Amino acid sequence: MSKLLRPTPLLIDFFIIINLSFLVIDIYVAHSTNDFSHYAEWIPFYFSLIAPILLSVEMWLNWNVNKPSNYFLSFLVGGLAILIGISGLIWHLHSTFFEYQTLRSLVYTAPFIAPLAYTGIGALLVMNRMVDCETIEWGQWLIFFGFGGFIGNFILSLSDHAQNGFFIFYEWVPVISSAFAVSFLGVILLRNSTIRFIDVSIWIMIIQIIIGLIGLFFHSQTILNNPMSSFFETIIYNAPIFAPLLFVNLAVLAILGLIDIRFKIEMNL
Repeated sequence: MSKLLRPTPLLIDFFIIINLSFLVIDIYVAHSTNDFSHYAEWIPFYFSLIAPILLSVEMWLNWNVNKPSNYFLSFLVGGLAILIGISGLIWHLHSTFFEYQTLRSLVYTAPFIAPLAYTGIGALLVMNRMVDCETIEWGQWLIFFGFGGFIGNFILSLSDHAQNGFFIFYEWVPVISSAFAVSFLGVILLRNSTIRFIDVSIWIMIIQIIIGLIGLFFHSQTILNNPMSSFFETIIYNAPIFAPLLFVNLAVLAILGLIDIRFKIEMNL
């Protein structure tokens, strides 16, 4: 495999900045359903606005440094992201689940697993600063975050589509495909895999990207065909338009890790 295809820490930095920036839109749409009824709901919104700027400044300061060591902003942003994610998880569960403690309250509530996206991004950022990219562990960590993300995706797809009782049969597709992604990435993490199995896993991730784009199309159709007068209200009170892009996002991260491990295995042959 060409060395040009191998992922770098800088590429992961861009991945993190793009994700945090996109969360500004996602949080605004999600929390607009109750019109930001509590001031704390603005915290992830403003954090997602400020964090990419701080990380971009740090990247610029370290750009021409041979061995950059000034990573204070990265650890600050990463630590806050982890804290916001865990706090958001507890907050979402507190909305109904802690009160009723039923499966129904878990399904028909704010998506409890969604805030962990911040925890994942924060942990990925910290890992990218602490683990040497020349070691096999760096690629394994990328796969691990993709693995954890697809577990979350499985839960989100299951709970979200359960709200309408899986009215259309193909609403099971993201649930099943997430399970496949978790299985293949889990095997990669638990045992020494061959290049052939890694290649198969890469194709499985490419399928996840396709499923995510198809899901985006279907979610968009529900919005475009909705009779609501306000387009913004249609986006807010409908199928979450950006949710399928999680498949694309996580698959890209996992592919970067798989390519890195594949490259290092080839180097050791």
